[in-house]
Parts: sequence; structure tokens; C-alpha cells
Amino acid sequence: MSLAKSSSSSLGIFALLALSVLNCAALAASPRQAGGKRSSAQVLFDDFSYADRAALKKRGWIVRTVPGWPGVPGATWREEGVSFHPGPGPRGDRILRMTSSTRGEGANTSQTQICHQRKYLEGTYAARVRFTDAPVAGTDGDQVVQSFYTISPLKAPWDLDYSELDFEYLPNGGWGIEGPTLYGTTWETFSPEPNWKKDNVFDTVRASQDGWHTLVTQVAGGKVRYFVDGKMLAEHGGNYYPESLMSINFNLWFVRDGMVKAADVRTYQEDVDWVFHEAKAALTPDEVEARVADMRRRSVKFRDTVAAPSPALTSPCDF
Repeated sequence: MSLAKSSSSSLGIFALLALSVLNCAALAASPRQAGGKRSSAQVLFDDFSYADRAALKKRGWIVRTVPGWPGVPGATWREEGVSFHPGPGPRGDRILRMTSSTRGEGANTSQTQICHQRKYLEGTYAARVRFTDAPVAGTDGDQVVQSFYTISPLKAPWDLDYSELDFEYLPNGGWGIEGPTLYGTTWETFSPEPNWKKDNVFDTVRASQDGWHTLVTQVAGGKVRYFVDGKMLAEHGGNYYPESLMSINFNLWFVRDGMVKAADVRTYQEDVDWVFHEAKAALTPDEVEARVADMRRRSVKFRDTVAAPSPALTSPCDF
């Protein structure tokens, strides 16, 4: 073999090796679905493995401090109500905890909320949440709301572009129903106070939900479906199907007319292990669990590939 041919062959081999390395690197960097397949899916996943609120905010989350509805008039939306703790998952797992408390009046009530960017519409939403039936301190009985939901701003009363999809657990009942109740609610619109009226549709589970649950909301094909631990709670459609980009939210607040007559401080908690969204895909609860398990196996703590509109929408985190 001539020197020229030998050099040419060597260069070709090195080029093929370099290309192979680059391809492997590209595959490793690409998002993958469960089972190892490459995916171009737009996904949000957060394992809430944070040391503090500053780290949470760097991932696009807002911790609410703006006063206002819902809840007890005059209540404070307290940033310190958000904290992080060891979780129930694999070793090193952490959870986000919301803590809210009341002594019956707005000046003595703190509520908690976090919001992610407003860029979500059709697809699948899911979260692993721990609901609680009893306060960690104080007299039991307040009508408290523990939630996972998506929402857009209300531009005006009866705004028909308004969108809201709710999981809300009331361990002490409320809104005309006694006893522990989980609501799955889809909104067309509403008129705020002082002339409160609403246009929504909801279904309920009237039983204790104390403990950990996987909540899944499918938004696809003109239908909104709510699942709790793999079982469908509700299916809504028609005018109630969302139309506007929404933020992803969790909050913990008190019903203004549902407070017990007690002078002590009552403190409630809601925990969140992880949150997940895949845009433009109607995933089953089992498929969601597989996606999350796959990311956890690969030590993915956070991923956000969901495209935001340009310019980005404001996310006020005030409702």
C-alpha cells in the first residue's frame, strides 16, 4: 500500500470515529422518552430538589407575595411559606412544602402559592402531591383549599378567553359540600367580587384524600380529563375547554366564610414531590409515571423544553 493511500485511509477512519463520537454526544444530550427513544417533546419536569427558594426562582418559578383573592381578605401571601425537605422518593429525593396558617382574620392569616411561566395549553399535566386532613398545629375544622391547577389572567368580568383547570382538595368540606372533598373543576369564566358569579363545571370525590396522590390532567381533542391515581375523576368539554395560555400553580389557602371560631393559630401543609407537563400529548397516567421514572433513573432534576411565546407573557402570580 502506498503512503498516500495509507494516509487517506487513516484520515477516513479518524473522520468516522470523530463523527461517531459527535453522534453519541448528540444522542446523550437529546431528551428521551421512557424506553430510551429519542424525543423532540416539549416537556417540563421539576423534581423540586432545591436547597432554598432562590434556587427555585432560577427555574422560572414565582413565589407569590402579591395580596388579593382568593382566601381571607387581608391575608398575607408569605414567601417563607415555601420550604424544602427530604422526600418519599429515591435516596436524596426532596419535596417542596407549602405551609399556611390562620387565627381567623386577614391580619393573622398567611397563605402560600407558587406559579410557573404562562406558556402552557394543550397536553398533559401531572403532579405528585400530599394532601393533609388535619392541621399540624391548632384546632381542626377550617375550610382550607389544597390545590394543583393551571390558570390564565382574567382580563375583565366574564372574559371568554379565560382558562382555568383545577384539582382542589378541601379536607373539611366547603362550597356547599360537607366532609372531605376533592374537586376537579374546569372554568369558562367568572365575574369577581363584589358581584361574584361563575361559569364552571366540576365533579367530586367525597372521601378523605389524606396522603400522597398522583394527579393527571389531559387537555386534548376538545376534552379535559382529570385522573387521581390512575382513575378518572372527571371529563369536561364544550365551552369549558381552555383557550388561553396558562401558568402552572400550586396554592394553599383558607375559605373566607369557613373558619372555625377558635383563638389559636391553625397551621396546614401541602407537599409536592414533582410536577410534569408534556405539550400536545394526551398521556395516560401510566405513561406519565414511566416518563417521570425514566428521568429519575437518569438523575434529571429539572428539564424545561416547553416553547414560550415571543415576546414572553407576563405571569403575575396573583390569583
